[in-house]
Amino acid sequence: MPVFALDENRIAFPDPKQGEPDGLLAIGGDLCVNRLLLAYSHGIFPWYSAGDPIMWWCPQERYIIRPENIHVSHSMKKFMRKHDVKVVLNRDFKDTIHRCRIKREFNEGTWITDEMEEAYCRLNKEGYAVSIDSFVDGELAGGLYGVSFGKCFFGESMYSESANGSKLALVGLADIMRKKEMRMIDCQFHTDHLESMGGEKISYEEYMSIVNDVE
Repeated sequence: MPVFALDENRIAFPDPKQGEPDGLLAIGGDLCVNRLLLAYSHGIFPWYSAGDPIMWWCPQERYIIRPENIHVSHSMKKFMRKHDVKVVLNRDFKDTIHRCRIKREFNEGTWITDEMEEAYCRLNKEGYAVSIDSFVDGELAGGLYGVSFGKCFFGESMYSESANGSKLALVGLADIMRKKEMRMIDCQFHTDHLESMGGEKISYEEYMSIVNDVE
């Protein structure tokens, strides 16, 4: 099945079920606020490397964490009792996304290009993109960022400056979401790290029923 080419002058996406088996749905378009919000409202997200056209993905099998099911290991609980742990919402979004980029570039390469940084900073200014950072004994330990609307948080990337930094940010995010009765952290793809923290696979149909739960 051919991959759809998007028109920069028209904000629209093809039927998410018409994508490739690996989840690739479309290429092209731009990263304007309205296109990104339309994408996330249908479970679509951009993911591509520098020099490539924008690539839009919508896997039909999704990987999520329900905030109430976040798993905090015994060793993590012990660590949290031993140290002064704090979690801060929107400490400095631009700094958080850049730290995510630097850590990935150094370790494994990254999709967080200049264009992506600028796009998500615009989303943050509009109130849709959010960062979460953890502090341990007063020192910045790690964090993550993503897109938040409705009852969902669509996670994008994480970073750690010290042991457990990104995990503490994720646990803090889940706690904030539980208090707000939010339902889902979208992890996009499976990793052993996310599975260990309570991640689970669901169908695209169930995923969209959660995204569309606005009551």
